Amino acid sequence: MPYSVIPPYILRKIIDNGSGHQQDYARRTLTHVQHLMAETWQKPVAPHTAAGGHVEREIYDAQNTQNLPGNLVRKEGQPGNSDVAAEEAWNYLGVTYDFFWQTYQRNSLDNQGLALLGTVHYGREYQNAFWNGQQMVFGDGDGEIFNRFTIAIDVVAHELAHGVTETEAGLIYFEQAGALNESVSDVFGSLVKQFNLKQSADRADWIIGEGLLAAGIQGRGLRSMAEPGTAYDDPMLGKDPQPAHMDHYIKTRDDNGGVHLNSGIPNRAFYLAAKALGGYAWELAGHAWYDTVCDKELPQDADFKTFAQFTIRHGQQRFNQSVGQAIEQAWQEVGVL
Repeated sequence: MPYSVIPPYILRKIIDNGSGHQQDYARRTLTHVQHLMAETWQKPVAPHTAAGGHVEREIYDAQNTQNLPGNLVRKEGQPGNSDVAAEEAWNYLGVTYDFFWQTYQRNSLDNQGLALLGTVHYGREYQNAFWNGQQMVFGDGDGEIFNRFTIAIDVVAHELAHGVTETEAGLIYFEQAGALNESVSDVFGSLVKQFNLKQSADRADWIIGEGLLAAGIQGRGLRSMAEPGTAYDDPMLGKDPQPAHMDHYIKTRDDNGGVHLNSGIPNRAFYLAAKALGGYAWELAGHAWYDTVCDKELPQDADFKTFAQFTIRHGQQRFNQSVGQAIEQAWQEVGVL
């Protein structure tokens, strides 16, 4: 199924508070997101590479239409052009591939060398980026609320990580399982950014979508994994509504049962575990989360508590008791256990 990075509640705030053209762009984007959610997507049929460690990428230009994939502008072995969005998409698809290969010996999203396809310049002032089950798609934003959607490496990696979760865990995109699906993408999105910057857990900013909010918007990004609910506070976008603890869990019918909202709770659990364990977050906490996503016994409708127990077990199994204990304490601190 398709996954988009800007949650519906942000687009609705723009529709409520924006100027005429801002409302129009947001309304068109929201309608398109709802249309995407209703579609069913086939398994990717993109070409596969033979060997692990060698990324295959293709970048397309939709030229401000909504025709996918668009015109091919670059593939492996070809030079880039001066298009900033195409260059960013190319580079960040590559870094995401390298992260999964070097860290977890995973050969692309499906572990079988799936080629990574990206389309830039999708639609007109399109306020989103999404993974549609086959490829990445990036809007240009409007420059007033959102910058171009290729600007943030963690947004690119977040969307691609949905492909990993789809292949392995198939977490149902509804309520707690859906919030876990979103959280796992934030976890790997943040880890790819930290991997690219060679940052340890205590040096990272743990912001998802840094650089995405245009100048004049009061915020650091879309979400904060360290302090959910603090990423932005702006007259246009409102205040970041994410809860950080189960005491404030949001029951709603919107957003597939609050998948982008309640993901703040498992996000903070990961941050706390990574910070407690120290070093590079992808090595200990990240590996426990990756092993959990790849565990065929993880139910597709897993709730927070079930997922937490799997991460503790995998932390102990792959590493030792103290890693498992640090993970357990993190989940306790956010009220899941």
